[in-house]
Amino acid sequence: MIKEIEARVLLNYVKQPDLWFGLRYNMNLYRGCQHQCIYCDSRSECYQIEDFTDVLVKVNAIDLLKVELARKPVKGTIGTGSMNDPYMPIERKLNLTGRALQTIAQFKFPVHIITKSDLVLKDLETLREINQVYAAVSFTITTADDELAKKLEPGAPPPSLRFKAMQVLAENGILTGVTLMPVLPYIEDNEENITQVVTQAYESGASFIIPSMGMSLRDRQRAYYYDKLDRLFPGIRVKYEQKYGNQYHVRASNAERLDFVFRDLCGRFGIATRIIPYKTQTAEQLPLF
Repeated sequence: MIKEIEARVLLNYVKQPDLWFGLRYNMNLYRGCQHQCIYCDSRSECYQIEDFTDVLVKVNAIDLLKVELARKPVKGTIGTGSMNDPYMPIERKLNLTGRALQTIAQFKFPVHIITKSDLVLKDLETLREINQVYAAVSFTITTADDELAKKLEPGAPPPSLRFKAMQVLAENGILTGVTLMPVLPYIEDNEENITQVVTQAYESGASFIIPSMGMSLRDRQRAYYYDKLDRLFPGIRVKYEQKYGNQYHVRASNAERLDFVFRDLCGRFGIATRIIPYKTQTAEQLPLF
């Protein structure tokens, strides 16, 4: 179900330093997500999203964004894609992310986007404009297997389309790469999967791959995920319960070996394992002309 809401604040400060992506602000134009990935942490109780199948659209987002950007003394990177995907299917109709990026381009702020969708290409020209300052796009890819991804991320475009979109962005000078997270224990934590993702990322022009060899599991997220495991991967749930109990941060069963394989491949291909962030500037540091 699609519902309209009004937001009071759009840009939230990110606790500093942000070691993952170098963000200064975080922006969520929607609540809830149509991609319905079975492992999504945003189902956790702490985020207070009662029904994650509902998509709440912040209808006043663009007006609010203009006001907030005009007041920001620091030109720091705006991130989007942490609580939902800014390019879920509804974006094709509403163009809310597209309009937000146009506004950000007008105010000359840098941007980092996380997505599982090739729909980002509809905003290629705007991203090229933003890239005069700084633009980066990270594609979350946890498997290169389209059939497996269909089970794990049923509403998202297949990884093959994400790799193709990555190549287009790279060819247009946009900093792009992969967030290889989560790596699901007993499903994706094998050398073949890691090798396929890194190899295809390299072939698609990725400049970086940021890994996390494991996942998070807490309260409502765990309950939903375990239910999906029972339906899609019978017998796997008991392995989680026996190995991890009620742990929140869950490491892959052979994380050390996978990390070695991953870093060895990235070294061979010349792929960075951290993103090159934009250097935040205060108003005093910006040129007058």
